[in-house]
Amino acid sequence: MISVCMAAFNGEKYIRQQIISILSQLGPTDELIISDNGSTDDTLNIINEFCDARINFLICAASGVINNFEFCLNHAKGDFIFLADQDDIWAPLKVQTTMSLLERANLVVSDAYIVDQDLLDTGASVFGLRGSRRGLVYNIYRNSFMGCCMAFDRKVLNLCLPFPKSISMHDQWIGLVTETYGLDIEFCEDKLIYYRRHLDNQTGLHSDTSLTTQLKWRYDMCCALFWKRWMFYELPSRKKK
Repeated sequence: MISVCMAAFNGEKYIRQQIISILSQLGPTDELIISDNGSTDDTLNIINEFCDARINFLICAASGVINNFEFCLNHAKGDFIFLADQDDIWAPLKVQTTMSLLERANLVVSDAYIVDQDLLDTGASVFGLRGSRRGLVYNIYRNSFMGCCMAFDRKVLNLCLPFPKSISMHDQWIGLVTETYGLDIEFCEDKLIYYRRHLDNQTGLHSDTSLTTQLKWRYDMCCALFWKRWMFYELPSRKKK
C-alpha cells in the first residue's frame, strides 16, 4: 500500500492539478492524505470536489510546514510513503519508476523539471542546481533531500518520527536519518515531477536567510542527529551489556 502525504495551505491556484496527477497513478487500496494547515482560500472546497475514497482529508491545528507534514505522516497507513507539495505536478511514470527502485532502496530521491507558474520548462533541474548526491556531511552542508522528490519505506518513517522541535527542514531530517543509519538510498536521474516555482512558494531552492541563521540550522540538525542515533537509541543497549 502507498500513502501519499501532502501538506496544504492556501493552495487554491494549483492543488486541483496536483491531486489529479497523483490519483491517476494510485491503486484502489492506496491513499492520498491531505493535511490542511488553516487555509483561508478555496483550498478546502476544491479538495471536497473529489469524491474519491482514497483521499483522507485532515485538519492540522499546529502551525508551520514541518508540523503539518509530521501530522500527515503520523496518519500514513502504507508500507511506502511519498511526499507531495500542493503546487507541483507528478510526471506520469513517477509512482511506477519509484516503486521499482524501492524494491532495492529504503529511500528514493528523483530529479525534477523546474518549471514556472504556467508549467513552462525553465531548462533547469533540481539535481543540476543542487548537485544532488549521497553523503552525510555533504547533505548537512548542502541539502539534496527535496521532500517533493522523495519516497521511502516504513522503516525510514519509523526512524524519523517524531520530528525534533529544533530542526529547520523535515525533508533534510528524513534524508540525514536515513544516511546516519546506513540504509539504502537511491538518487534517480529520471525527472519525475514538475517542480513549480512561483511567488507563493513556501519553500525554495535558494535561501536568503543570514549566514548566522544557516549555521545555527546546521548545528541544531547535527545535535538532533547525534542524540537520536548515538544517545537515545544506543544507550539502552549499552546498559544491557
